[in-house]
Amino acid sequence: MMLKKMLISLVRLRKDSWFQAGKVTLLAFSFLLMLSSFCAASENGAVPSVFGIRFEFIIFAFTLIGVAIFHHYTMYVALTGLAAVLVFKFFYVDSFSLLHHILGHGHEEGELRILLNLMGLLFGFAILAKHFEESNVPEILPNFLPEGWKGGFVLLTLIFILSSFLDNIAAAMIGGTIARAVFKGNVHLGYLAAIIAASNAGGAGSVVGNTTTTLMWIDGVSPFAVLHAFVGSAGALLIFGPIGAIQQDRHQPIIATAVKGIKIDFGKIFIVALILAGAIFTNYRFDFPAAGVWIGILIGAFIRKTPWEELKNAWQGTVFLMSLVTCASLMPVEDLPLASWQTAFSLGFISAVFDNIPLTKLCLEQGGYDWGILAYAVGFGGSMIWFGSSAGVALSNMYPEAKNTLNYIKNGWHVALAYVVGFFVMLGVVGWHPHEPHKKSHQDAATEKIKE
Repeated sequence: MMLKKMLISLVRLRKDSWFQAGKVTLLAFSFLLMLSSFCAASENGAVPSVFGIRFEFIIFAFTLIGVAIFHHYTMYVALTGLAAVLVFKFFYVDSFSLLHHILGHGHEEGELRILLNLMGLLFGFAILAKHFEESNVPEILPNFLPEGWKGGFVLLTLIFILSSFLDNIAAAMIGGTIARAVFKGNVHLGYLAAIIAASNAGGAGSVVGNTTTTLMWIDGVSPFAVLHAFVGSAGALLIFGPIGAIQQDRHQPIIATAVKGIKIDFGKIFIVALILAGAIFTNYRFDFPAAGVWIGILIGAFIRKTPWEELKNAWQGTVFLMSLVTCASLMPVEDLPLASWQTAFSLGFISAVFDNIPLTKLCLEQGGYDWGILAYAVGFGGSMIWFGSSAGVALSNMYPEAKNTLNYIKNGWHVALAYVVGFFVMLGVVGWHPHEPHKKSHQDAATEKIKE
């Protein structure tokens, strides 16, 4: 009898969830129908726009608003937004080809590699984080972290350092796992924002620490040209780090009692190290860190049991981010204001709501930026909202409360403040030193060589 009641309650709960998600989807498609009616009235076959803003941007803006409002149904909102953009493209943009957009065409690279890499990292680092949690290392960390808010700040600093030579997703997931242990599962939302910020800040000055800087490196930007992003990142850490740590200490301090009788599983530690080493190697060698992650996971399966159940916990967040990234890549971002520190500064705020990969691609095509300042802006700026970076989306799978956008901004206000302070510290210390458009330089050099 009790089992029957439980099953009935579960069915009702699932029906209610799908019903609510259905309402969100219906609302979005109602907007799409109105949009289609408006577009049908457009003249001369031109792509419809409102006040000069193409409708793809308007759909994307509504998608982001939907994510902020319906934070319990973010995956459905993102999928609906992607569907709306695709329908619009198919009906009103004659030159659009989804196949070419994903697989590439001619000399243009498609989005497939980035999407596969992102999916592999999100799923893979969910397993990595579980391996690390089961190694029991997080359980003994209170013995080594200082008491009070300083312990929380030291943890954020470790995440910052870790993300300088690892992907920021891994740093965020590992940091979230440690935080769950040392704060007994009671982590403040402001501190979660600080973890995301630390993982993004640490990767901003390293070509292996963030997807955007890796993209710059592949495109021909020297690894040394982005190093001074660390100046801004360090300045930002000194702002959001102490504030986030104090928030956490008031909410739930580190329990400073000695933990005894905990046995470290060195087999799990070896698997974690193997996965991370694989990510670093394949990132350097093939620009595909996800391959190394999964090679490490599969080898580790012969050493310890793999927590495959983590894939079930991570799939919704992964689908959400992939939908949002794909939607962003479909935007007709064909021009930006002239390259300047003011433009770079504004791109930091834009990257909090607009995927930073298309922005970075556009800046590389345009040229004329100080690459270190741009790396800081697009790399760290996404920390201001939880879905502004892949690290934020990955951590929100572990802490679903982070998906409440309004609460995230309210409690993580110090991240936006840190972005502004860090940017102007970097600008004041290093200055604005724009690089020549490297693609144009290469083309000119090739032309001269042909003439000779």
